[in-house]
Amino acid sequence: MGKRYQESAKLVDKTKKYSINEALEIIEKMPKTKFDETVELHVRLGVDSKHADQQVRGTVVLPNGTGKSLKVLVFAKGPKADEATKAGADYVGAEELIPKIQNENWFDYDVVVATPDMMGVVGRLGKVLGPKGLMPNPKSGTVTMDVTKAIEDIKSGKVEYRLDKTNIIHLGFGKVSFGANKLQENYQTIIDAIIKSKPAAAKGQYIKSISIATSMGPGIWIEQ
Repeated sequence: MGKRYQESAKLVDKTKKYSINEALEIIEKMPKTKFDETVELHVRLGVDSKHADQQVRGTVVLPNGTGKSLKVLVFAKGPKADEATKAGADYVGAEELIPKIQNENWFDYDVVVATPDMMGVVGRLGKVLGPKGLMPNPKSGTVTMDVTKAIEDIKSGKVEYRLDKTNIIHLGFGKVSFGANKLQENYQTIIDAIIKSKPAAAKGQYIKSISIATSMGPGIWIEQ
């Protein structure tokens, strides 16, 4: 580990759980990198993601955004394509985009939105978009006729949270430069959303552990 990481690690007691305020104050004291690091959240849940009735997935708009400007690709035709362009989509198209994505490995976008009538077309890209987490999904609000709202939410800081195979949710919730107050607001918004998403089938302790870390820094355990 580099010198900066070692300096940062000295500020963290690995045997202790911190309040979110204390943890964010520690992050503010850490030596800075040349770039504005993302602050990441890792939440381990007491569910089994192998079971459909224990999946935890949803979206939430962060009050202070993510600090990252997301590029949006919209699959739409006719008036809906015009609407998407007007709403600020970075790319808009239909069938003609299929070969570009399949053959040219074109992935210069962060989120894909589609109108329901375009899902037959987008479905052909499932094997390519699926593994990258880019497949539009009604649950995440990315399959919709209201393309304006979808684009505005994404651009203003909407994030998707979902369990991985080890029953952990990993999510960036802002940049170090935001400061403790804005990061805490974003953090609380996500935790509240995850708690509300608790499946009825989940038994026992729901939130097992929470930790936060900067992109290049050590993890800090958070008390619940």
